[in-house]
Amino acid sequence: MELSQPGVLTDVPKLARYLTFSLVSGVNAVEAVLAIANSVGVENTVVGLGRSLVLAASANIENLRDFPVLVGPNIEIPSTPAALWCWLKGDDRGELIHRTRAIEHALQDYFELTSVIDAFQYADSRDMTGYEDGTENPTGDAAVDAAIAQGQGDGLDGASFVAVQQWLHDLDAFESLSTSQQDNIIGRRKSDNVEFKDAPPSAHVKRTAQESFTPEAFVVRRSMPWADEQSTGLVFVAFGHSFDAFEAQLKRMAGLDDGIVDGLFSISQPISGAYYWCPPVKENKLDLSVILG
Repeated sequence: MELSQPGVLTDVPKLARYLTFSLVSGVNAVEAVLAIANSVGVENTVVGLGRSLVLAASANIENLRDFPVLVGPNIEIPSTPAALWCWLKGDDRGELIHRTRAIEHALQDYFELTSVIDAFQYADSRDMTGYEDGTENPTGDAAVDAAIAQGQGDGLDGASFVAVQQWLHDLDAFESLSTSQQDNIIGRRKSDNVEFKDAPPSAHVKRTAQESFTPEAFVVRRSMPWADEQSTGLVFVAFGHSFDAFEAQLKRMAGLDDGIVDGLFSISQPISGAYYWCPPVKENKLDLSVILG
């Protein structure tokens, strides 16, 4: 869609960096937002504003809210909000590092960089467990309908709401399972990516089947694996025209609907969770007019 940030609907890159920032205490939040508009390009970067930043600028974005803390049987889903989120996309790690430095320096009077996560594409967009990720993503007009706000007016049309979680995998536990046990956790065969009908009710694909919700809960996933010296997992990224579809899926995963917990929690746990509003673009720049007035 012409008004949306390009990176929302394009495929995941070979390499990426996720940056989160806090707002420096005492600064003028409107000036901080203006600095974002003037300093962060949209060609290879997706930008999201947190609720705390929007409120600090004395603005309001309808439907922008805090990420929910959810507790289910033996699971805890945390909320770790931030003022600003940037998803840097590319194919050269050195270039991503330099771009990180440029953004950090441009915003240093207003924002403090609080976290950096390096991510990458594994094989043909697979999770580190070996399963294909985003198989059920809507495409074409359906992706636009799922991910992009429309009919809300200037400065809002073309925007998107994004849910971001960092998941930590226990690959030792996962690799100790038989192939059939692994497939039952996901609900698809790793060998051919085919969903099988006799998967248990806890299978991830059954817990998150987007068409099984009322209303249907479609999101556009743009998740990527991450790894550091000792750990690995998935940066889960889901774009929607609101947070409703994502929250419906997350609550069912946690067993809050029917007491059945998603099998994914047996081998992976979320260690962060945040919501952001991704503003539209105008003339190839972020359109932050609803914040700046």
